[in-house]
Amino acid sequence: MAGRGGIENGKWDHWVPPQCRPDPSILRLSAQLTWPEATEPLHADIDVNHHCGVGPGMCFAKGIKSKDPKLGVVGLVPCAVGGTKITQWARGTPLYNQMVSRAMAAIKSGGTIRAVLWYQGESDTVVQADANAYKSNMEKLISDIRTDLKNPSLLIIQVALASGEGKFVDTVRSAQLGITLPNVKCVDAKGLDLKTDHLHLTTTSQAHLGSLLADAFVASQ
Repeated sequence: MAGRGGIENGKWDHWVPPQCRPDPSILRLSAQLTWPEATEPLHADIDVNHHCGVGPGMCFAKGIKSKDPKLGVVGLVPCAVGGTKITQWARGTPLYNQMVSRAMAAIKSGGTIRAVLWYQGESDTVVQADANAYKSNMEKLISDIRTDLKNPSLLIIQVALASGEGKFVDTVRSAQLGITLPNVKCVDAKGLDLKTDHLHLTTTSQAHLGSLLADAFVASQ
């Protein structure tokens, strides 16, 4: 969920909704493993081969703080890379290793991983075999993340697709909505407004999704 809100013709329009704007108590783990104040685009130094815009992360963080002021400082650990299949995130791949390494760095600096937010799958809608395998691949990924972070009940909040690159969107959505592992929640993005590419969410939709993710997080505590 690197975020493409506000990206048009390869450039970001720099519009950030009020609910996604910076807060001194919301930090992000940079590519250099430092903790600056979080600002959009959260993934600018992570998803370096794509143009990054507004995603749901900042609105999520501000949402959970507004609902539970006792949270104090919130640290976001952006790891997303757009245009990837779930097999590219399997244990042992560069993307998986980077994700776990960044999570461990956050823990080492004094943080506690409270949840993983997962919005991915559009690239798995092109080939039917990829779509059919999505559920088992996602369940394996959840198990591996929990094992490697030594947190067997780690909250996973996934997003059911709003769109896809191919014709097997419903197959992937069914897989996402059908996962019943303990402490795995699903937020449905279907119906949120899409950009003119009919693939990515608009800036306003990204903010709305962040609020839905915040609601799911708070309801799981």
